[in-house]
Amino acid sequence: MKRLAAIAVTLVAGSVVAATGAAPGGAQVADPGDCIPVDMAVSPEKVDLLTNLAARFNDSDRAEVGGECVFVRVQRKASGEGASLLVGGWQRPRVNGPKPVVWSPASSAWGQVVNQRRTDRNRSAFVPEGTPFMLTPLVIAMPEPMAEALGYPETPIGFADILALARDPAGWGAFGHPEWGPFRLGKTNPNFSTSALHATIAQYYAAAGKTSGLTLEDLNRPEVQDFARGVESAVVHYGDTTLTFLNNLYRADARGTALGYVSAVAVEEKSVIDYNRGNPDGILDPGEKPKPPRVPLVAIYPKEGTLFSDNPFFVLDAPWVTAKEKQGAVEFQAFVRERRNQQRVLKFGFRPGNPQVAIGAPISARNGVDPDQPQTTLEQPAPPVMVGLIDQWGENRKAARVLMAIDVSGSMGDPAGDETDDTKLDVAKRAAVDALDEFKPEDEVGLWIFSTGISPTEPTDYLELVDVAPIGAQREQIASKIRDLIPTQGTPLYTVTKAAHDEMLQTFDSERINAVILLTDGRNEDERNTDLQALLRTLRSRNEGQVERPVRIFPIAYGADADLATLKRIAEATNAAVYNASDPLTINKVFLAVVSNF
Repeated sequence: MKRLAAIAVTLVAGSVVAATGAAPGGAQVADPGDCIPVDMAVSPEKVDLLTNLAARFNDSDRAEVGGECVFVRVQRKASGEGASLLVGGWQRPRVNGPKPVVWSPASSAWGQVVNQRRTDRNRSAFVPEGTPFMLTPLVIAMPEPMAEALGYPETPIGFADILALARDPAGWGAFGHPEWGPFRLGKTNPNFSTSALHATIAQYYAAAGKTSGLTLEDLNRPEVQDFARGVESAVVHYGDTTLTFLNNLYRADARGTALGYVSAVAVEEKSVIDYNRGNPDGILDPGEKPKPPRVPLVAIYPKEGTLFSDNPFFVLDAPWVTAKEKQGAVEFQAFVRERRNQQRVLKFGFRPGNPQVAIGAPISARNGVDPDQPQTTLEQPAPPVMVGLIDQWGENRKAARVLMAIDVSGSMGDPAGDETDDTKLDVAKRAAVDALDEFKPEDEVGLWIFSTGISPTEPTDYLELVDVAPIGAQREQIASKIRDLIPTQGTPLYTVTKAAHDEMLQTFDSERINAVILLTDGRNEDERNTDLQALLRTLRSRNEGQVERPVRIFPIAYGADADLATLKRIAEATNAAVYNASDPLTINKVFLAVVSNF
């Protein structure tokens, strides 16, 4: 067998959230030489583990099929994003990474969603039954003092208790802690996130009073709808990954303000272990040393029941998968289920998929989790019910109030890339218009543009093109204004950031998620305002502690010249997240990821 001298697995980054350290789009993958390449799309929480196991496999005698060597390559891909790509046949590998032979989302539920949506579009279903690789249950993670105020660990806690807290005007004052303010829930978007999908399923089961057999009729019962809307009303914002919440909470903890950010976050048990170890995103960069938080999280296993993420290996029956690639995938699947490799699974905070390996440390009370829980496991709903549930969440989710601020500086007229004649602004305009369709009619959306000296009559560097108002009545007006944009002069980044935040703060709506989307391709070029520290101090003062009017800024770093480091600091100052579109051709999926927060 001919192999490369250095057998290494190159991680193809599929996430676009800069805070996770991932690069955007499809990065260069390792050359497998003469070996059979087996590309894997893997959910973020197990990338490190599977990258490690793939390297071991590639360098072993097991990596062989019919006398030919096999080379496994791992790319990072959020479960919901992978599902969406597979529904459409995994287009644009240049941007989205190579078409996978093996897909490993966090839960088997995603396989059913893909098959159902393909069937609904008269396409063939190609996700087979999967083999569980490792397990981790959905939990409600709470700062320990807050959980104890609810009776933890003696008193069982569930979604009904969250609903009661969310609806109580006294908030935490009802439990003797008015200084903690209202109950705030962190919950991701079930179109993207497994924890959100499972949490939404669990909510509907709790509302219906069932642990199995959830039906479409159950979803439409008035009391079930009311329960769902009540839980969603406590959400601070959504998102495509729980890592946003955990990283923000960890930073707030370091400043002593953890109890003012969120009261609870729907995450997987493994994430609680990582957080309490001082590694909130589950990924340690070279040289990074974990530091446990001041206030640990504890895992609440919902008393109504919960679901397990089983992290299946789906060896796809897709038309692009060859027989040899499939055989190589099956060999790797058998390799990762071996006893010694399942023991490595345990070290990473997962429950082994191989029943011969007993559960032990780090799944213990020391890390805020309970190996004897959960007591009740919910049945995964039928595929049509799951798809219906996701669609209904879109109607019942908390409404949003969003100001889109788009950079129209001169550099936006630069080419978007070698594969297109479009400018960066051309590509960004199409992505922004497409993203408008993700808002529901009652969401309020407005549009600003900014560039130095942009107003001919006012001494401002930004223009309000469309007022923030319900998008149902002005979706086409906003789209038309976006399509007409042209590049002009410089980038007044600090000025427009503060002005947009001021505007949304002054018109704050407590019944909605209030936020700014800030798209820019450059650095601050306004000589009249160069004080970044003053801007950050202002933003932090407005978003730390028991803030009654939190306005979050979600920047998009667009193009290779964008000031990603500064935009990251702006996002963190408002307890939000920055999104990296350094490759302009990824802007469409980046915009969709940003809008997933609402």
